[in-house]
Amino acid sequence: MKPTPILIHIVEDDAFYGSLLAHHLSLNPDHLVKKFTSAKTFLSSLHEKPDIVTLDYSLPDGNGDYLLGQVKELSPDTKVIFISGQNDIKVAIDLLKKGVHDYIVKDDDTKERLWIAVEHLRETIELKKEVDSLRNEVARKYDFQKVIIGNSEPIRQMFNWMDKATKTNITVSITGETGTGKELVAKSIHFNSQRKKEQFIAVNVAAIPRDLLESELFGHEKGAFTGASGRRIGKFEEASKGTLFLDEIGEMDLSLQAKLLRVLQEKEITRVGSNHVVHIDVRIIVATHKNLLQEVKNGRFREDLYYRLLGLPIQVPPLRERGNDIILIAKFFIDQFCRENNLTPKTFSVEAKKKLMLYNFPGNIRELKSVVELACVMCDDSEIQPDHINIISASYSVGALNGEDNTTLRDFTTRLIQHYLELYQFDILKVAEKLDIGKSTIYRMIKNNELSVDRYQN
Repeated sequence: MKPTPILIHIVEDDAFYGSLLAHHLSLNPDHLVKKFTSAKTFLSSLHEKPDIVTLDYSLPDGNGDYLLGQVKELSPDTKVIFISGQNDIKVAIDLLKKGVHDYIVKDDDTKERLWIAVEHLRETIELKKEVDSLRNEVARKYDFQKVIIGNSEPIRQMFNWMDKATKTNITVSITGETGTGKELVAKSIHFNSQRKKEQFIAVNVAAIPRDLLESELFGHEKGAFTGASGRRIGKFEEASKGTLFLDEIGEMDLSLQAKLLRVLQEKEITRVGSNHVVHIDVRIIVATHKNLLQEVKNGRFREDLYYRLLGLPIQVPPLRERGNDIILIAKFFIDQFCRENNLTPKTFSVEAKKKLMLYNFPGNIRELKSVVELACVMCDDSEIQPDHINIISASYSVGALNGEDNTTLRDFTTRLIQHYLELYQFDILKVAEKLDIGKSTIYRMIKNNELSVDRYQN
């Protein structure tokens, strides 16, 4: 792929010398070079957002400090190189501290030094453009009215709240049952906000042991505890200027809740094993499937932290309250699964749609995806029928574990193995590997007629 040309502005009151530098840099066809002989004409063209500017430190109508300030204000991503006839070390050091990339003294080597400086900058500029392009692409993918499928009233209300969340840096608290897509909502808010070009860092609080979570969030210094062989940057610092998503916040230990509250109030963290304070600029989005207010009443969640995190609350509706969205989402999953597995495109029969609409989906969208993918595997033609929709086996673990019937553990195990046998076309070795059980267990259950198989492979 041909690299994108970089735009270079050369500002030099000596027209001949400016032309000399411009000609030299133009020898690279990927350099688009423009020259200016005054600060006034240069500033009037600064809206072009040049990638690199070379500035003569002493122009008749503007000194270097003034021009540097204008560039930083009007085109902050522009890289600045000063070229001066004076070898003033103090001035050079002062400019470098202010963020100038290089200070070059006019002499016989100026052209070559400038060429090298521009080529070094070019790599950085191209990398930044590539990263920005990828982030913009991600942002387009997370256009929430395209990514989150549905047009039911609960979803339209959620879109309205999400839109409000993208306008400011207010903390967002997302609630909803397991499997409703809370992280997708959080990502969509981030990638449509002013922070979309910065990091989105997700932390599942429930998945990290409580004695490691503090280090994961705030970082640690070398030797802070056994096994801390070096400094580690925590998720708060990693998400600097971006968004930190704390999933399952209701699972956080009370002692760590107090530390999190202080971080949110003071906007600063201290790494484990350090006394050095690090200031942070991070947007916080939290999510939970629990009723945090009830957790507060039960003494398992701090009341002050609850109100600190509440911010703009967004409720993600369960699938059973979204009406015809079930069919829209199911069709999306069908198309996706068939495309990824090179299967013939499939549709639902009328009766299959009715079966989906009548089911409660306690596992929400995550469960629907499992049901649809299994139906695609079980269907041999282009139309999915009701008997292809194996709702009991695909969602049975949820019902059983919630105590919704009197199923025994043995019955549950049998149905689970039966489901995986059908899913993997009775490949017993593969099922044994997936469920981490001995193949002899499956053979014994087949022999005892506890499992129904048409065929199996050794």
